[in-house]
Amino acid sequence: MRRKRRNHSAAFKARVALAALKGDKTMAQLAEQFDVHPGQIQTWKTRLLDGAEDVFGRAESDKKDHESEIKQLHAKIGELAMEKDFLENALGRATRGEKSHDR
Repeated sequence: MRRKRRNHSAAFKARVALAALKGDKTMAQLAEQFDVHPGQIQTWKTRLLDGAEDVFGRAESDKKDHESEIKQLHAKIGELAMEKDFLENALGRATRGEKSHDR
């Protein structure tokens, strides 16, 4: 009889992959300890190693993206402030002009 398909959490997969990386137990021992197939452990271990660079590289990339976005937002704020000042001045001139015509 086949066992029902199980979905393991990311935390569980990471724990198993890290245990495999330690190398103090064989895949067979780990498979028995965690009740998963040795091939699955190898897959998780490989994925962990392949993604390790992202752990350190992603933060730097995200930081650059955020800095760029902040610069764009500051530019937009400056643009909107200039438009607001212009419109306030134009409205002030129009309002002063109406008052002189009303007299």
